[in-house]
Amino acid sequence: MIPLPRLSRSARFASLVAVALALGACAKPGPGDVSASGVYDPAERTNRSIHAFNKGFDRAIFRPVSKGFTAVVPDPVEDALINFSENLSEPSDTVNFLLQGRFPEAGRSLGRFVINTIWGLGGLFDGATEMGLAPTDTDFGETLYRWGAREGSYVELPFFGPSNQRDAVGVVTDFFTNPLSLTLALPLDNPGFYTGVVQRTIERGRFSDTIDSVLYESADSYSQARLIYLQSRRFKLGDTQSGAFTDPYSDPYDDPYADPYADPYDDPLSSSAPIE
Repeated sequence: MIPLPRLSRSARFASLVAVALALGACAKPGPGDVSASGVYDPAERTNRSIHAFNKGFDRAIFRPVSKGFTAVVPDPVEDALINFSENLSEPSDTVNFLLQGRFPEAGRSLGRFVINTIWGLGGLFDGATEMGLAPTDTDFGETLYRWGAREGSYVELPFFGPSNQRDAVGVVTDFFTNPLSLTLALPLDNPGFYTGVVQRTIERGRFSDTIDSVLYESADSYSQARLIYLQSRRFKLGDTQSGAFTDPYSDPYDDPYADPYADPYDDPLSSSAPIE
């Protein structure tokens, strides 16, 4: 068997960018493909299968582990772990801000990384915010958006959850946009990957009630999670062209008693049993 040549990191990154732009160029929905709520989901059957897998994984492993973790670990320790994880992502944010042409944000992200790494004990403490450098974040999915790549169809990723074609490419590419990974043989060697898992575990435990209401108390958890993701992502990017554009933090009916996480497909006369 002839060994295949090993691509350099820059070549692999360039290949990923090419694939990302190709996906964005060919991911335009046709007339009638987008629903009234701005959802383009031609692979819904497959996505629902992945959603069922993610939901089963959450119920069996992720949910109990995260709730146990947050019950045992003190909040200040959890805050320090989140700070450490976010600090490791700052170099990736800096690169993406540069690729987007947002140089002030790139300087702020780099400044936060330097300050928190040196004076924040490796990022365990967020001294940069106290010095006036407020946190900001981005990713390669946003970079592709600013380059003009289309959102594409909705995608449910194993373990990661709701996404779309453009952001799914960004999830993979962000392994390579972090300069800390340039000296590592594999993306999984990056400590930021593992700290990211810890951060998601903490957030799953802290926001358990809200997440449970979507996954286990909705008549259709797939549709609910999809709608929340698309609206939140489009609001963050300021994307008014991809369909439904709604501020997820405001009530479109101006009802102070409405549940912002209510399932839009739910029948108010029906009920569902809570998770055990």
